[in-house]
Amino acid sequence: MNVVFDFGGVLFRWQPHEFMARLLPHHAPNEAAATALVTEFFQSFGGDWGEFDRGTVDAYRLAQRIAWRTRMELADVEKVIAAVPHELQPMPQTVALLARLRERGHRLFFLSNMPAPYADHLESAHDFVQWFEDGVFSSRVNLSKPEPAIYHEAARRFGVAPNELLFIDDYALNVTAARALGWQALHFLSGEQCEADLSARGLI
Repeated sequence: MNVVFDFGGVLFRWQPHEFMARLLPHHAPNEAAATALVTEFFQSFGGDWGEFDRGTVDAYRLAQRIAWRTRMELADVEKVIAAVPHELQPMPQTVALLARLRERGHRLFFLSNMPAPYADHLESAHDFVQWFEDGVFSSRVNLSKPEPAIYHEAARRFGVAPNELLFIDDYALNVTAARALGWQALHFLSGEQCEADLSARGLI
């Protein structure tokens, strides 16, 4: 099977509410404030951050835009942008699933919305990223999920028909978009659920 992994929230921990509350407690003194901060800062990973994912805005310009839009101190915005790559720590259970799929001889690929400096960091910091035969980072193709074009580009690069690709992503809209283009797809909710789904398909 050809298995395509998302990164943030699937292979790497990404819990922005907890992360922002820990990093900027003066902006997020309670759960409601943390939720509002995440919404305003990341704009549901569209807006300014979406352009960062797409590779059309660099970290310097992103910080300037967010500081102007949110009226936050530029130093606080820069602190968040700099801290994200270190927050993206491997999720052991999913990495173990990746290893089992590799041992079973399945082809491994990735498709991830990821800004260029974070993509560079993950590739250099984690040896298991080398287990992937190929992959697409949004910032390197100037496209992003759930746009159909990035799925077409991924299938073209992998040289695999869409119906022969199994995509695993934690964001429901990305899963829906993949299925609409003929991909097989699993909505990642937890390591346990993902393991059960892969086992039910006879992949592990």
